[in-house]
Amino acid sequence: MSIWHAFCAAVTLALTGLAAPLAALELELPASATLTLERASPVDSFDLPVAPFDGASVPARSMEGRVLRRSWRISSPGLTPLQVINPLRAQLQAQGFDLAFECDAPTCGGFDFRFNIEVLPGPNMYVNISQYRYLTAFSAEPDGPRQAVGILVSTTASSSYVQVVSIDKNTDLSVIVPRERPAEREPILAERSLDQSVQMLRQDGRYVLPGLAFAIGTSDLGPGPFPALKELSEFLSTTEGIRIALVGHTDTTGALATNISLSRARAQSVRARLIEVYGVAPDKVDAEGMGYLAPIATNLTDEGRRQNRRVEVVLLNTQ
Repeated sequence: MSIWHAFCAAVTLALTGLAAPLAALELELPASATLTLERASPVDSFDLPVAPFDGASVPARSMEGRVLRRSWRISSPGLTPLQVINPLRAQLQAQGFDLAFECDAPTCGGFDFRFNIEVLPGPNMYVNISQYRYLTAFSAEPDGPRQAVGILVSTTASSSYVQVVSIDKNTDLSVIVPRERPAEREPILAERSLDQSVQMLRQDGRYVLPGLAFAIGTSDLGPGPFPALKELSEFLSTTEGIRIALVGHTDTTGALATNISLSRARAQSVRARLIEVYGVAPDKVDAEGMGYLAPIATNLTDEGRRQNRRVEVVLLNTQ
């Protein structure tokens, strides 16, 4: 039996007996899915995308209630985003949910859509800019929906990633649970060689640029040399059809608007260095900033804040 046939079989079993709408929400993932992150807010609001990126933002419908954010990694190579999301959509529809919006990477808005919606931090959740799919669904009830779900899936050559955000106005929201539920953990960036970094970009579509140094509180990239930039420039120059985004991140010190501006400016400084010193073609590199919205460690310690201050390389496409 193929991996995908096994996946479909698991979904078929999950759908058994799910005939009553408005029941507690339950989604079944394949056996190879591992829960990577879980965040529950008893009272919160969440903006659910209801249309593609419109040139300025992603149109959304806000809903209040208990918000549960979860992500999984599926260790099954060769799947497409549509293959992963199809059975999840079917389960939602079987439980009385109406599909409000669905898009794939090109129609969603690609890079712009991804960076204008809430995505759980990596490596718990990873979005391959050219291989993802999103859907929003609301429960069908006479007095208006009391439950809503946003599902984001993305695939790489070796794995698939699933993010499910559920919002429930009721007091007894049932969780979306795989067979095992590991405790939430925050990753620690391991030291790695430069060659391993490029391999990570090829495999996972992203990695953190190691060894960069900025003047405190500024966007000024130090004089270097920075071996990571030399290696990245060689990779870009020798690989056809590659485009990347440099995405700056900060810790939570200061206001959000200030941090977004600073993180974008730092990414732009790295981009300028790649172009001016290493001769990388400008059309191969974009630069964006996320401020403190995508931490990879706690901001309660000096070490965690140090890890959160970073510039990531994100693979946009290979065409």
